[in-house]
Amino acid sequence: MLAGGAVGPGLPAAAAAPSPVQARQPGTGHLFRPISADDEEQQPTEIESLCMNCYRNGMTRLLLTEIPFFREIIVSSFSCEHCGWNNTEIQSAGRIQDQGVRYTLTVRAQEDMNREVVKTDSATTRIPELDFEIPAFSQKGALTTVEGLISRAVSGLELDQPSRRANEEAMAERIDEFIVKLKELKQVASPFTLIIDDPSGNSFVENPHAPRKDDALVITHYNRTLQQEEMLGLQAEEPEEKPEEEDLRNEVLQFNTNCPECNAPAQTNMKLVQIPHFKEVIIMATNCENCGHRTNEVKSGGAVEPLGTRITFYITDPSDMTRDLLKSETCSMEIPELDFELGMAVLGGKFTTLEGILKDIQELVTKNPFTLGDSSSPGQTEKLQEFSQKLNQIIEGNMKAHFVMDDPAGNSYLQNVYAPEDDPEMKVEHYKRTFDQNEELGLNDMKTEGYETGLASQW
Repeated sequence: MLAGGAVGPGLPAAAAAPSPVQARQPGTGHLFRPISADDEEQQPTEIESLCMNCYRNGMTRLLLTEIPFFREIIVSSFSCEHCGWNNTEIQSAGRIQDQGVRYTLTVRAQEDMNREVVKTDSATTRIPELDFEIPAFSQKGALTTVEGLISRAVSGLELDQPSRRANEEAMAERIDEFIVKLKELKQVASPFTLIIDDPSGNSFVENPHAPRKDDALVITHYNRTLQQEEMLGLQAEEPEEKPEEEDLRNEVLQFNTNCPECNAPAQTNMKLVQIPHFKEVIIMATNCENCGHRTNEVKSGGAVEPLGTRITFYITDPSDMTRDLLKSETCSMEIPELDFELGMAVLGGKFTTLEGILKDIQELVTKNPFTLGDSSSPGQTEKLQEFSQKLNQIIEGNMKAHFVMDDPAGNSYLQNVYAPEDDPEMKVEHYKRTFDQNEELGLNDMKTEGYETGLASQW
């Protein structure tokens, strides 16, 4: 036996072979019978086997039994009449449990020393008061008592003391002192704690009050760690790695397109942007290196809002031109002072400033060959030139005007520089869409609930 209490040669299973001469089978009945000294029918199976100490035949006895309030175990014992070698151990007859178990017993009286203990190979035994530990797999499994567990540890430590006294006298003296402390525990002069921690879940400490609760015994079940799974030889399931979600907010995506002006190959940049106090939008910009054409477009990053939005802003100061503005494809714009209205889908979706959108409107009007070209009438030309001049006055801050954005989809936005407070010059209204507006957005024929029933009836 090693210092930790491990046994040496002579394992019961080693070189075991049934003998035609000596073999006594257990009595008939249930294979695993409850352990009892009064059960005369419960007899061990005897198998003649090779002694690994003297290499002559000895006797292995196997007893299949069941511990009350626990589970089935196999108790094996080997003895050799030639050299006197003997050994006992137990093995669990069941599988490794789904969870590990930890028994914490507070030993207060001599009766606690007589509690039955099942300690498997994989169990770790600790006595915190002495800072003493028997590591896992340093001893074979045993069916014993608390006192027997301590005595077995003492025997393991005493086994190599003669050689230690010859080679390491100081260490041997310290171990002798520790052995005295272990032997004193058996007298229970003061309470101490015994902890048996078994990742396999197959160890056991008797509760003499069962099925009632034992105040001196605390049983804790726990999930094994990956190291404990590997120690038991189990194939630990690797935790599924969650795919990392790409953070598109901080990344500009690029894809190949053709320039809408010269049809040359070009690249479009796309980025997801969070607008404060509004929502996420997708900004796409195309820059053609061949002809120099530039364009940008904005798509809403969300769904159609339940209500439409109408934003009325009163332009009173040149600084208003710097306000951020998001115009979706479904947004129409008005300037009542100029008797101007621009329908939805014109100019497309844009993320710009108020000045930028007004200049886009001006460019749309002044550079249209059908309005200011040779085919235009003199009266129409004068009106458009007057409109352009007034629009310039609004941009330069010399003229006050109202700017109205009406978006039935609710996906347009004008910056509120007072946010989160209300802007005194801005009025935001939410309204219920009309049937015609829903028709333009394609919502009247859109069915998002119960459509499976309708499809099934068509077939």
